Amino acid sequence: MNKRRRAISTDFRALSALSVLLILVALASTYSCSRQAANVVWLDELGPEYAISGWGEAQANKSIDGNPLTIAGQVYERGLGTHAEGMYRIKLDGKATQFSALVGIDDEIKGNERASVEFIVSARDKNNITQTLWKSGIIKAGQPAKEVNVSLDGLLYLDLIVSDTGDGSGYDHADWCEAKIEYRGTKPEPVKPYASQPYVLTPLPGPEPRINGAKVFGVRPGSPFMFTIPATGSRPMTFSAEGLPAGLKLDSSTGHITGVIVKAGTYNVKLTAKNSLGTAERNLRIEVGDKICLTPPMGWNSWNCWGCSVTDENVRQSARAMVEKGLINYGWTYINIDDCWHGERDPKTGEIRSNEKFSDMKALADYVHSLGLKIGLYTDCGPKTCAGYAGSEGHEEQDIMTYAKWGYDYVKIDWCYCEGKDPKVAYKLFGDAIKRAPRDIVFSICNWGRNNPWEWGESVGGNLWRTTGDITDTWSSMSRIGFGQAGLSKYAGPGHWNDPDMLVVGNVGWGPELHPARLTPDEQYTHISLWCLLAAPLLIGCPIEQIDDFTMGLLTNVEVLEVNQDPLGRQADRIVEGEGYQVWAKEMEDGSKAVGLFNLDAYDHKTIRVDFEALGLGGGSLRVRDLWRQKDLGTFDGHFEAEVAPHGVILIRILSQ
Repeated sequence: MNKRRRAISTDFRALSALSVLLILVALASTYSCSRQAANVVWLDELGPEYAISGWGEAQANKSIDGNPLTIAGQVYERGLGTHAEGMYRIKLDGKATQFSALVGIDDEIKGNERASVEFIVSARDKNNITQTLWKSGIIKAGQPAKEVNVSLDGLLYLDLIVSDTGDGSGYDHADWCEAKIEYRGTKPEPVKPYASQPYVLTPLPGPEPRINGAKVFGVRPGSPFMFTIPATGSRPMTFSAEGLPAGLKLDSSTGHITGVIVKAGTYNVKLTAKNSLGTAERNLRIEVGDKICLTPPMGWNSWNCWGCSVTDENVRQSARAMVEKGLINYGWTYINIDDCWHGERDPKTGEIRSNEKFSDMKALADYVHSLGLKIGLYTDCGPKTCAGYAGSEGHEEQDIMTYAKWGYDYVKIDWCYCEGKDPKVAYKLFGDAIKRAPRDIVFSICNWGRNNPWEWGESVGGNLWRTTGDITDTWSSMSRIGFGQAGLSKYAGPGHWNDPDMLVVGNVGWGPELHPARLTPDEQYTHISLWCLLAAPLLIGCPIEQIDDFTMGLLTNVEVLEVNQDPLGRQADRIVEGEGYQVWAKEMEDGSKAVGLFNLDAYDHKTIRVDFEALGLGGGSLRVRDLWRQKDLGTFDGHFEAEVAPHGVILIRILSQ
């Protein structure tokens, strides 16, 4: 018996020792696993195509221009070359541990003092709370790379952001070098920015007559008058006008009103358009006095599509297409030639000539006028234009008088090769000449917003002035320019407009090779909605003959265009600015408010609310109308809210019951 007990005791001790050994092995294994290196994924492996880049296209292991990644002389093998404003969102599972990188401005723009960026690393946790993990501070060209090393414990989304620091994004070539994420769970994945397929919201026009466009028109006494009644509906259509002032005549078949009014004053004219299905009437107020351009110009400009490859035939094609596609029936009026039409000056008289691409500038103007449209051209304050052709320095009045002799209605004057000049003095030379010209010429100042032209542009005779640098067809460029107009509304009004640059919808390219605008469909709705709220000049930048149905829908919504052409001439103000969204509102002549609810987030839908009291409309019940869809949404008490797509907009008009 004792032997058996001793045997059992011995077996138990052996079993216990084995159990302890197994436990120790398991603990050692667990400890060993915890000490193993985390998995690593490099940013360049995730794919540059998921990056939002403010200019160009992000590149893996290369700079934005395709060169080796180089910061302050140091070359890096791995990373992502991008451009401000830029962003890259990465989905995590809460088990990523670390993000590290070396960041800076690429040496490919070395020596350009305009370049400055700030790198920002932010993230969202499981409670959907966003936190900033790291900021580089302002980095200039030539500065050595800064190291970022942040913990990702428990985080679900990582955002890598490149800011332009508020001074514009020119030359902001930004590199995320040796960028990697360490993780122990699921491999991090890039998040694709939201982008819908093109969708048309604008209802097609009915066959019955409808008169559209501006309700007020300005002309100086004694200047040639030209106005085409913009009307949709089945053709043939006949037009009439009751109360036309002396000196004007109407072509009843085309709706072209021409002539000369000598006597200053206000003339109220009742316009009528009639076809087999009905009759439409509308009042037009003609103001004969010192002011022209009483609503923002609507038209086309050659630069964003043809650049320096523009020809006489390009211009004629877009003029014909403006009529044939029906844009003229919505108030689109101007056909403007940008840079690269100039030839040499006459050696004896100094008069400017056109180059071989434009055989006869007067004949071209006459052709455009014959279609019921107006025509404009371009020059520069300096000795050369931006493309190197003959500028107007020293020939300011002579050139304006030449343009008037040719029959041009609009002139854009650029600011290249003007170092050291006072823009107020330089542009006043043109403004004074335009006042003495024998025809009305809309005066567009284009010094890219330098020296705050909104503060003095009207005083030198300007009708519109660029408030920014050139626009490109990216969200970064368009949104920075458009939403950057906040605070400028007091400088805009009938006859004098802030100009945030031309439209980048349709096919663009700045030369003979064109591509569809890189803005998503939602971003294009934002673009047109914002420009209309801003009472901005609307200048189409694509070949009109190539416009597709989606782009036509953007450019022919009568209720959206009415916001732009409202006779009161108010520019919208930013009413609300929240995290990733803004609300802008514009007072209309009838007392209603046009309101845009804008989602600035590239990835997520947002519910955006606006309170009627914030709009100065009180807290009662008001009617809300969706302008893009041209339908009433109902009556709302005290506020309105809607879900808005990423980088999208809901454009509404709030009216009394």
